[in-house]
Amino acid sequence: MTEQKVERAVRCLVDQKPFDLADGVFLGDLEGPLRALIRRDFPKATNQDFICSEHLVHYRLLKMDQMIAKDYDQNHKLNKKLTRVMQRDTYNVVDVREQLEDSLTFGQRVADAVAHFGGSWPFIITFVSIMVVWILVNGLHLFGVHFDSFPFILLNLFLSMVAAIQAPLIMMSQNRSGEYDRMESRNDYHVNLKSEEEIRMLHSKIDHIIQEDTPNQMQIAKIQMQMLGSIESQVAELRRLQTELEATARADMPVDPESGNQGHK
Repeated sequence: MTEQKVERAVRCLVDQKPFDLADGVFLGDLEGPLRALIRRDFPKATNQDFICSEHLVHYRLLKMDQMIAKDYDQNHKLNKKLTRVMQRDTYNVVDVREQLEDSLTFGQRVADAVAHFGGSWPFIITFVSIMVVWILVNGLHLFGVHFDSFPFILLNLFLSMVAAIQAPLIMMSQNRSGEYDRMESRNDYHVNLKSEEEIRMLHSKIDHIIQEDTPNQMQIAKIQMQMLGSIESQVAELRRLQTELEATARADMPVDPESGNQGHK
C-alpha cells in the first residue's frame, strides 16, 4: 500500500509538497489562458509539471477576477462614451406648438382666426347667401330698396375690399405655419440625431454583451464546474482511502482463540 502511494505521489509546482495524483492536475491538461496565468508566476513551468487543487483554485479565481474586471472596464468605457455624447448635444427638445402658441401676438391670433374661418364651408355659404340677397334686393327692388343697381358696382367694390383684406391675413397665417414647420423640422432633426447616437451606443452595448459578456459568463460557469468536479474527485478519493483504511484495520485485528472472532487490537 505504501509503495503504491509513493508511486502515485507527485510534487506541486507552487510549494513543492508531495500530493496524490487525484489532488491536482498537470499543466498540460489545463486550458491555454489558465496555463498562461500560471506560467506568468512560474516561467520555467512545463506541461508535465503538477499543480495541486488548492493552488489551482487560487489561479481559477484569479482568472475569473480578471474576466470580471475586463467586462467592468469595458462597460465603464461605454457608459463614459454615452455620457460624453449626451453632454455634447446641449440642444433641449421642445414642444414647438406650445412654444409658438405662448408667443402669439394679437394680430397673429386674428390672422389665424380669419384664415381658419375663410377656408371653411360656413364662410362660403354665408358669403354666397349675402351676395344672392344683395343681388335680389337690388335687382328686383324688393322693399323699395335699390342702393346698388346693376351692374352692382358697390358689390364689386365690397368683394374687392374683402379680398384685399383677407389675402394678407391668410398670408400672415401661412408664414407663421411655415415658421412652425421649420422649427418642427429643426426639432425633429435634433431628436433624430440624439436617437441615432443613443441607438448606436445601445448597439455597442449589445455587441459587447453578445461578444464578450456572454462568453465570459459561460467561461466562468465552466471554471466553476471544473472546480466542483475537482472537489467531487477529491471527495471520492477520500472515500476510497477511508474504505481501504477500514479494510486494512479490520485485517490487522487479532483473532480471539476462544470465540474464533476478531477482537480489538
